[in-house]
Amino acid sequence: MSAARAAGLSTSFTELVGIEYPIVQTGMGWVSGPSLTSATSNAGGLGILASATMTYGELEAAIAKTKSLTGKPFGVNMRADATDAPERIDLLIREGVKVASFALAPKPELIAKLKDHGIVVIPSIGAAKHAVKVASWGADAVIVQGGEGGGHTGPVATTLLLPSVLDALAAKNIDMPVVAAGGFFDGRGLAAALAYGAQGVAMGTRFLLTSDSAVPDSVKQEYLQRGLNDTVVSVKVDGMPHRVLRTPLVEALESGSPVKALFAAARNANEFKQMTGMRWTTMLKDGRTMKKSGERTWQQVIMAGNTPMLLKAGLVEGDTRAGVLASGQVVGMIEDLPSCDELIQSIMTQAHERLKTLGSLG
Repeated sequence: MSAARAAGLSTSFTELVGIEYPIVQTGMGWVSGPSLTSATSNAGGLGILASATMTYGELEAAIAKTKSLTGKPFGVNMRADATDAPERIDLLIREGVKVASFALAPKPELIAKLKDHGIVVIPSIGAAKHAVKVASWGADAVIVQGGEGGGHTGPVATTLLLPSVLDALAAKNIDMPVVAAGGFFDGRGLAAALAYGAQGVAMGTRFLLTSDSAVPDSVKQEYLQRGLNDTVVSVKVDGMPHRVLRTPLVEALESGSPVKALFAAARNANEFKQMTGMRWTTMLKDGRTMKKSGERTWQQVIMAGNTPMLLKAGLVEGDTRAGVLASGQVVGMIEDLPSCDELIQSIMTQAHERLKTLGSLG
C-alpha cells in the first residue's frame, strides 16, 4: 500500500501557474532538460527548461519531448538578449508553454506579447528596486535569489534580500507573488520563506542532485562530497559573480597568478573554438563588443565566451577537473539523490509539520 501523498499547499503563486505545490525547479544550463523538467512538474512543482544552452531547433525538440512526458504546467527559461529571442517567444506561444522565466527581464513589449497569449512572465531579480521595475513592466511574479544561490548571484543573503523585496513591493502597493531562491533544500526552508511572506521557493542545486537529473553520476558524487565551504563566488570565471564548486580550473583562476589564469582561459577558449567551429575573428569581434559594454579584462571576455562549454565539460561530459560546476552553497547540506517526486513529497511533508507546529505557538 503506497504512502499517502502530502496535501497540496495553495498560494497566489501556485494559483498563478496552476501547480499543486509552491516549489520551482530553476532553469539550469545543461541540467534542466525534458527529463528533469517533466519529473518536477509531474511531482506537483513547476519544472523549467533551460534554453540558453540550446539552439532554436534543440529548444523546439525539448519542448515537444517535455510535453510528451507531462501534461502539467512547465516553463522555459530564456535569455532576453538572445538574437533570436522574438522567435523563441513565438515558439512558446505556439506550443502553449505556461511560464517564461528570464535571468534578465525582457523589454515591456515582449512581456506584453507573452501575457497577451496567456504566458506567465517570471524574471529573476537580485535587488528590491529591480522587483519594482519589472512589476511596472508587467511581470507576473519574480524569483528573488540571494547570495547563497548557484550561478550568477549577488552578495546579499536571502534572509535580507527577500524581506527587502517584499517591503519594497508593499510600499508601492504592488501585489505580486515573490518566489524565494538561494539556500533552500527542505520543508523548513519552505516554511521559513512562507513566514517571510514569499509565495514559494525555487531550487537549483537540490534538483540537480536528484535521480531524475541527467548529470553524470560521477559528477553528482563530486557534489555530494562537498561541504558548506567548498563553493566560491568567483568573478574570474566569466567576469560576473558566479558561485561554483572549487575545481582545479577555478582554483587556477582564483590563485591570483595571471599567467596560470590566462593560460587556462586561452586553452579553454581554443577548445571552445574547435567544438563550435567558431572563427577566431568572430570571437575577437564579440570580445571587443563585450569589453566596450562593461569593465571586463580580456581574460574575462574569453572566459565569458566559453563559459557554456566549461559548464558542459563538467555537467554533461563529467570532466570535473577542467569544467566549471555551478552550485549553490546549499550543496554542503545535501547527502542523497531522491527522485523529484520523493524530494517534493519530503519537502511538503516537513513543511506541513513545521507550519502546524508554528500555528500551535502562542
